[in-house]
Amino acid sequence: MMDRLKIFNPLVVATLIVPTIIAILYFGIFAEDIYISESRIVVRKPDQAPSFGFEFALDQTGFGSGNEGNDAVIAYLQSRQAIVQGNTDGLIKAAYTRDDTFWFDRFGWLGGKSDEQFYRYFENKLEVTEGATTQVLTITVSAFDPVEAQEINARLVKQAEELVNSLSGRAQSDLIAIAEGEVEEAADEARQAAVELARFRDTSGIVDPAQQSEVGLQMISKLQDELIAAQTRLRQLKTYTPEASQIPFLETQVSQLRAEIEQARGELTGGRASLSSAIAKFQELEVNAKFAEAQLAATRASLQEARAEARRKQAYLELISAPSLPDYPMEPRRVRSIIATVLLGLLAWGVLSMLAIGVREHRD
Repeated sequence: MMDRLKIFNPLVVATLIVPTIIAILYFGIFAEDIYISESRIVVRKPDQAPSFGFEFALDQTGFGSGNEGNDAVIAYLQSRQAIVQGNTDGLIKAAYTRDDTFWFDRFGWLGGKSDEQFYRYFENKLEVTEGATTQVLTITVSAFDPVEAQEINARLVKQAEELVNSLSGRAQSDLIAIAEGEVEEAADEARQAAVELARFRDTSGIVDPAQQSEVGLQMISKLQDELIAAQTRLRQLKTYTPEASQIPFLETQVSQLRAEIEQARGELTGGRASLSSAIAKFQELEVNAKFAEAQLAATRASLQEARAEARRKQAYLELISAPSLPDYPMEPRRVRSIIATVLLGLLAWGVLSMLAIGVREHRD
């Protein structure tokens, strides 16, 4: 057993001594201090007022149902677009490529310096998590300088806020634009219906067929009364004074009255140009015009409701905790990492030793 533990045992050197020396050199001397800046945000809407405490209000956040707003922010912060927009002045990339940074920790030490490779590298420096019971988002940024870690975190928070404002504004604009389009369409239909009704009045010379029909009926009734009176007078003369000179005049009057009555009836109930036909067309156009006006009024009311709904659905990002300025490096955990390396080396040495013993016994 002591032979297996001797210092020059190749297995001990490979699994325990060399890794431990490397861990002591790296974690104890060369590894860069890593500062972590943390911020907390939440996406809320104005109509989500607290009802049962702060946590209940936070649990009700988002653009709509669930946590759509948080999902959009998480997806954006973890995208290439967020890095591109935040690195317009090169600050983010410069924070991880300084010459005074240890080459193993520095971005591009393997030679690759493309934007895609930096995106993969930065993925390990950024973490966005959502609370288990609340929808508070925690953004943590790791960097080799505390001020740069805070600045990168602040930029990402600002970009997330701009994203929420943009999405919320777009949703409001779309909602109102649809309602305004419906109002414009209804207004066009109302104008067209009014124009058709006015055109019918101009071509037919009839302002209100129902009123004119009532006047026509009154005229027919008056002519009928005159006809009855003339017929009665004519019968009396023929009975008592058959030679009276007024009889021819009365007969002519009766004939004219009958012709006038027939003409008036024809104007009311005759062919396609009659007043009864005009009444049907007029009523159809009038109903269309009234329906179009009612539809316009309804769409205008819907537009007001859409504007009110847009104001209620306006989402905004609330900063619960501003990006912190770390005053102590949280990583690497040097002593813990060295101890972990030793323990893993001992474990690897034990496993490989047992395998070697088994192979040797099998050969014997």
